[in-house]
Amino acid sequence: MWMKAHQWVVTLGLLALVIAAAVGLILTRQSAQLGSAPTGRRPPIVDEQPLKTARSVAALASDWDEQRYSRQALKLADHSVDVAFSYEMRQATEHPAPATPESKKLFAKADQAQAAVTANHARIDQLQKQLTSVKDEHTRDMLQQQIDLTKAQLELDQDELEDVKGDLVRSGADRLSRIQRQFNRHEATQKEYETNNPQTGTGVAASGTNNNTQAGSTSALAQFSAWNTLRGKSVQLQRALDEAKRAAAKLRDSHQGLESQVAMEVSNKEAIAEQAKSGIAATSSDGSGSSSSSSTARAITSLHQISIDQKDLSDLDKRIQDQDDLTTAYSSWVDLVKTRQSAVLHDMLQSAMLILLVVFAVYLGNRLVDHFFVGLAVERTRLHTLRGVIRFAVQGLGLSVILIILFGMPNQLSTIIGLAGAGLTVACKDFIMGFIGWFLLMGRNGLRVGDWVEIDGVVGEVAEIGLLRTVLLETGNWTDSGHPTGRKVAFVNSFAIEGHFFNFSTTGQWLWDELEILVPASQNPYPVIDAIQKMVTEQTKDNVAAAEQEWQKAASRYRAQPVSAAPAVSLRPTSSGIEVHVRYITRAGERHATKTRLYQSLVELLHARQGEPAAAATAKAAR
Repeated sequence: MWMKAHQWVVTLGLLALVIAAAVGLILTRQSAQLGSAPTGRRPPIVDEQPLKTARSVAALASDWDEQRYSRQALKLADHSVDVAFSYEMRQATEHPAPATPESKKLFAKADQAQAAVTANHARIDQLQKQLTSVKDEHTRDMLQQQIDLTKAQLELDQDELEDVKGDLVRSGADRLSRIQRQFNRHEATQKEYETNNPQTGTGVAASGTNNNTQAGSTSALAQFSAWNTLRGKSVQLQRALDEAKRAAAKLRDSHQGLESQVAMEVSNKEAIAEQAKSGIAATSSDGSGSSSSSSTARAITSLHQISIDQKDLSDLDKRIQDQDDLTTAYSSWVDLVKTRQSAVLHDMLQSAMLILLVVFAVYLGNRLVDHFFVGLAVERTRLHTLRGVIRFAVQGLGLSVILIILFGMPNQLSTIIGLAGAGLTVACKDFIMGFIGWFLLMGRNGLRVGDWVEIDGVVGEVAEIGLLRTVLLETGNWTDSGHPTGRKVAFVNSFAIEGHFFNFSTTGQWLWDELEILVPASQNPYPVIDAIQKMVTEQTKDNVAAAEQEWQKAASRYRAQPVSAAPAVSLRPTSSGIEVHVRYITRAGERHATKTRLYQSLVELLHARQGEPAAAATAKAAR
């Protein structure tokens, strides 16, 4: 299997964690609607959602123009909610909830508790008046005890009254008390909100978002962040706008129904008024007319109901106008945000176009570099290296420009460059030393691809010289046969600075080599040695002349003593004869061919002097 059991466990565990996190994100995401009411709770009588929405979107305002719209929305929403409270209070007063046996008991209990509280207050006032007029200490003490007892009873009665009122509110029978309690909370919340936001009414968040939501940001990332912020703001404002439109439509439906009812009532208003006047006149003419009194009372009630309905209709008109104005404010705000969003999107497209232009320029620059170096008659290796350097410089410049477009120009550029340079120098010491060493290796006394070198005891042929590493094909020591081993060895270019290397591929690639010949003890060695030296000198005279000429140039450049390249012969006595060692100069690439040619000439020389059997028995080649 390509994965072991424990690797499968880790993989599945991580996958389970990712799935759990995704499920958590889905479950905890915010509702799509602004300020949606929690489920499972009794909704309030007066809908304060317009004001909650206005406060929510007010925190999005980022400058003076948006704050102006947010203040308008807050003012209109607050007025609309206040009118709604007035409307509901009047409805609760004129149309109380239908009486039930439970509500009757609660109201009766509340009346009893209220009567007891009133009586206790009156009793306390009476006793305090008596206390001020009595001089006798004993009597004063008795009165004071009665006052304390009455106060204790008053406290109990007040607690009972509050408990009964709470029961009425919870049962829904006392609708007016519920509305009053909600209104008190509304007023306290509004006062606290105005205290925390005394001037703009937009909260603390408004002061820090102006720079991020305006067009003309210098960096592409800042532009994208501003566009994303404006997009989210536009979505929330659009929700608030839709909510205001829905509220206005709902109020219009209520207004239309109430308006039809009021129109019918107003058409009968004159008749009802005349009926009331007739009833009053009939009652005054005969002092007993009970039917006339009841008719007059019904007429007065009808007129009063018409007045209430007209007030409700007027409140609906005010609320509809507030919602329309609120819709206009939100619509203008949405248009402003969308205009700025379009401007930021334009800047984003401009940045994207600049990035594409930089990428195109880098690509075109690389093509031009390649085209330029094709026709140059320079050494192929150096040409390839120089082309790589120029391409790297062009790409690095393009990347720098793209990063500036994406992140913008740093404010403290010199400080950032200094700190970044110090940190990179410490963290990337090997990288920097390798990169600088690459320049040294590319110099006059450096390396080229194909050179035979020795680096840290490893001998081989240079296969690649990169910006950071030099790669050798290992060939073994120079005293060995020099055949490749098939292994690649890579060195960080810092060896050119911190260490040393041997380059055997100099101008002529000269190499000292050696021949070994055994002269038997029965033979005079001197004529053989003279003949061998003459033969080697003749065979290597061209290499000697070329090597001495090149060494002479190097010696004069570095002010060193010239070195002779002439062959040298040394003798070494042994028990079986005299070993003759001939040391000569040759090119490194011609080493084996030169040695083979010299051995062949040596065999022919010995054969001519001693005969083929003796020559074959006494000549020995040492590799």
